[in-house]
Amino acid sequence: MTAEPGGAEGGAGGFHSRGAGALLVVGDVITDVVARHRGPLAPGTDTAAAIRTVPGGAGANVACWAAHWGCPEVRLLGRVGAESAAWHERELVACGVRPRLVVDPRAPTGTVICLVDTGDAAERTFLTDSGASLRLDPGDWSDALLDGVARLHLSGYLLFSEPSRALVAAALRSARARGVPVSLDPASAGFLTRLGVDRFLRLVEGVDVLLPSRDEACLLTGLPDPADAAAKLSRHVPLVVAKQGADGALVARSGELCARVPAVPATPRDTTGAGDAFTGAFLAALLTGAGPEHAAREGCRAGARAVERVGGRPTAGE
Repeated sequence: MTAEPGGAEGGAGGFHSRGAGALLVVGDVITDVVARHRGPLAPGTDTAAAIRTVPGGAGANVACWAAHWGCPEVRLLGRVGAESAAWHERELVACGVRPRLVVDPRAPTGTVICLVDTGDAAERTFLTDSGASLRLDPGDWSDALLDGVARLHLSGYLLFSEPSRALVAAALRSARARGVPVSLDPASAGFLTRLGVDRFLRLVEGVDVLLPSRDEACLLTGLPDPADAAAKLSRHVPLVVAKQGADGALVARSGELCARVPAVPATPRDTTGAGDAFTGAFLAALLTGAGPEHAAREGCRAGARAVERVGGRPTAGE
């Protein structure tokens, strides 16, 4: 199953480029079940909620927001189950993304249940079944995937299983050999705790841009202040852009904090995918020649737009 003509199920060949400067995202494609409720859950009985099923996944969301924010060519490599492969492909294409979806012969598409409290902060809790998404492996990778690519972005969720860690290593080797810069979003403070900080920092050697959340930056450094954490992380990765939600973003490089970028005011309905929106817009801006601070401002704009809608992606054609 692939959106690319001539592609074969179970493997990854090259894309036919529409021109130089493409963004290739490698990451998770997930089915999100979003349940929006008000106030605390009522254990042992019913809690009224508005429930929707929408396409999601950090990697897929980043790709969609990058395309929405003007990146001229966005490609996505991911793995899904047969039961929803066609739906996910259609949704990605509708957002302007060129997907290569490897259909897993055994595992279903990953599913995340997003419990969103519709109070003022619209905070969310995730129940995650990664399914096929973390079964990407080096057999799904091909150096030809980088043909015409100006930047590679990796979802941090790929670091949380052995097969997809091996794919990350293969992709990083290929990118280094071709001089393609690589960005990575750590993805989950909870999963990072289980993986281990030292192991994570070893796995991301060779990454050019790291895009952690506030919690992830503090976890990865052991520092309570996010600005100090971003600065310290930028001694390991050349450019660190720490996403701060309602507090905007921090830009650090070479051990120094370079900029504090303010957030764009928004009335949140669902914060699912806000960080993915930031990352997608940030990468789109970099690819069109913006510097890191300006790109972070674009990321904040996209994050504000994302929290005002339900689900983690922009509306196709908006």
